[in-house]
Amino acid sequence: MRMMGMALRVVRTDGVLALYNGLSASLCRQMTYSLTRFAIYETARDHLGRGSQGPPPFYQKVLLGAVGGFTGGFVGTPADMVNVRMQNDVKQPAHLRRNYSHALDGMYRVLREEGLKKLFSGATMASSRGALVTVGQGGCATFLCQPLDVLKTRLMNSQGEYRGVVHCAMETAKLGPLAFYKGFVPAAIRLIPHTVLTFVFLEQLRKYFGIKVVT
Repeated sequence: MRMMGMALRVVRTDGVLALYNGLSASLCRQMTYSLTRFAIYETARDHLGRGSQGPPPFYQKVLLGAVGGFTGGFVGTPADMVNVRMQNDVKQPAHLRRNYSHALDGMYRVLREEGLKKLFSGATMASSRGALVTVGQGGCATFLCQPLDVLKTRLMNSQGEYRGVVHCAMETAKLGPLAFYKGFVPAAIRLIPHTVLTFVFLEQLRKYFGIKVVT
């Protein structure tokens, strides 16, 4: 089902608010994932640039971005997994829905019912995606990361049908190469304005909280 058809189906069956399922988990993910990657990148960049003739060279910034994004992806995995499950609930039959009340309830229930390991299901894909997103933030990142996003979503939403990342990738490949880019359009619609607004707000926060903007 394409994006608009899916949106209309969700609205008809569950109401407009169902389009915001997982909002608390999405916000929780951003507060863990984005804060971690920006903190690592900016702190390390400023440390490397201290006492030199200027900011670090481009290749060092790329490496720092990848490290920050990878770490942020790992830290944000529990909230990301709950977010995926809460969003997926709308397409499940009523008796199979997990019905998490909010992000913390979801993480607590996963920890209690499925264990700590399950809470970090898909961490490899989430971390790899975080590295690519941070290095190629924006439209480029959507293209680079969509295959990882698809695998991450399948692993996080699985109920034991995949033995690991490689098995998940092989099962997805059986559906054809385009299966790795399923949901590309809504992903781009989400990520591009998210990227623009992130840097606009970041710049304003720096400006009004007395942090010098390094160009």
